Amino acid sequence: MNFEKRILANGRATLYRGDCLELLAAGVFPQADMVLTDPPYASGGMYRADRMMNVADKYVQGGQALNWRAFAGDNKDQRSWMNWCSTWLAALPLRDGSYVASFIDWRQLPALTDAYQWAGLTWRGIAAWDKGGGARAPHKGYLRHQAEYLVWGTSGKCAAAEHAGPFSGVYRHAVKQSDKFHMTGKPTSLMRDLAQIVPADALIIDPFMGSGSTGVAALQTGRRFVGVEIDLGHFDGACQRISQAAQAMGLHTEATPC
Repeated sequence: MNFEKRILANGRATLYRGDCLELLAAGVFPQADMVLTDPPYASGGMYRADRMMNVADKYVQGGQALNWRAFAGDNKDQRSWMNWCSTWLAALPLRDGSYVASFIDWRQLPALTDAYQWAGLTWRGIAAWDKGGGARAPHKGYLRHQAEYLVWGTSGKCAAAEHAGPFSGVYRHAVKQSDKFHMTGKPTSLMRDLAQIVPADALIIDPFMGSGSTGVAALQTGRRFVGVEIDLGHFDGACQRISQAAQAMGLHTEATPC
């Protein structure tokens, strides 16, 4: 198994470059208080030809034509994608009561809720991310694709929170180009809101780290972070962003390779 490991921010962030399924199977991660992630949706159309399109053609429509780095794993058919999701969900290092929250779009929402249950998690609901009135629509006859969704559940019980809550079911955050570092990246402010579902100093794991927004949000809200990313360019970008966030907080930022 080939992987790279970097420890940042006085040990509060540990980042791995490698295949998350291999790393999960190897048992290298501690138990998470929360898994907060944004995996490839394998969405973008009803037919095989739609799904096999380049990710930029599927997900970048209108607005600025930016040179986003592509990402892999987004061209599975629905059954193979559901099997893949149930595999990584079942392999997560969880304790009794850990939260698992994963972003998804409207097309794959039913499939992901099934995958949660196949993986042995207790599916507890969905929350909506409202992207605002600037969200696109194919033409004037459509309702805007204004929301993406967060499927959430727990490993076993869902204990009453003592630090905060109850938590919102709708999160309103516009996408800002100045805060977007990945083709399908989520706003850092949104990830900060979600990180606060678990108490301060809790451990948040993101097996599909991308540009590291979950890690930045975890540090900024006083949580610890473990992230995994398979693509070298995105991994290096995540390391840089998380190091910069740590530096702004006065934490030691030199990466410790392992």
